[in-house]
Amino acid sequence: MNLHITNETSRLRAVVLGTAESFGGTPDLSEAYDPKSREHIKAGTYPKEEDMVRELDAVARVLEKYKVKVYRPKVLKDYNQIFTRDIAFVIEDKFIKSNILPDREKEIEAINHVIDLIPESQIIKLPEEAHIEGGDVMPYGEYLLVGTYYGEDYKDYITARTNMKAVKALQELFPNKKVVSFNLKKSNTEPRDNALHLDCCFQPVGKDKAIIYKGGFLEEKEYNWLVGLFGKENVFEITREEMYNMNSNIFSIAEDVVISEKNFTRLNTWLREQGITVEEVPYAEIAKQEGLLRCSTLPLIRD
Repeated sequence: MNLHITNETSRLRAVVLGTAESFGGTPDLSEAYDPKSREHIKAGTYPKEEDMVRELDAVARVLEKYKVKVYRPKVLKDYNQIFTRDIAFVIEDKFIKSNILPDREKEIEAINHVIDLIPESQIIKLPEEAHIEGGDVMPYGEYLLVGTYYGEDYKDYITARTNMKAVKALQELFPNKKVVSFNLKKSNTEPRDNALHLDCCFQPVGKDKAIIYKGGFLEEKEYNWLVGLFGKENVFEITREEMYNMNSNIFSIAEDVVISEKNFTRLNTWLREQGITVEEVPYAEIAKQEGLLRCSTLPLIRD
């Protein structure tokens, strides 16, 4: 397989899409990895397997409509395998295995049939102390935009998934890239104040546009730099409630085609005004786990 990823929006050719089959049911409150899951476990509104399977199948149908090669993980019994973006990511022709929460390490084994198609020299495992998840890593041409958390209390946040050691490791791996890090707001208890990953508060879309939630960034200068990169007129600012509903976590099939949640009315209207085709899918159940379309896709090849 000829891996190739240099941005978020070029024409997609191959992707790993997560699965909700045998996801293990509602976890115990003590097992929740994020505040939004906690909220729904407490309220008795945690998503059901059949609803999430249906939502992922809707995405698979859209991808197949655009002739994208879709790989799925092997189903592990009673194991949540929805968010493939967390477990690995591709930059240029390198497949980088994430160092994720220990409870989730089996997830990567379920895509060994995909990894076996990649030359061994292109598969990279970062040092163990470099914590990283793919939702924090955003290739954008010459830039590599990375979400992290700078605080000394990093270890106190189950929602802090990428550390500065991983940012440095990426700088060493890709000396030709400008690696820019962003200090994200974290909360273990309030999902509206928690940017779990960079793609929870920012994502490029189209040729030169971006979706941004200012409140996800702890450093105003970093937010301003990002807005300056795209130009204010090209940025769609989302609200705190839209961030909570994961409006920045859509997924691009091409510069002029995106998959988006059907309830994102304001965003989807704006996207269409930019000349982008919006393929709407139901994804509100999966969103209850603080992840959406970008989180459940692992792109392998883009033009």
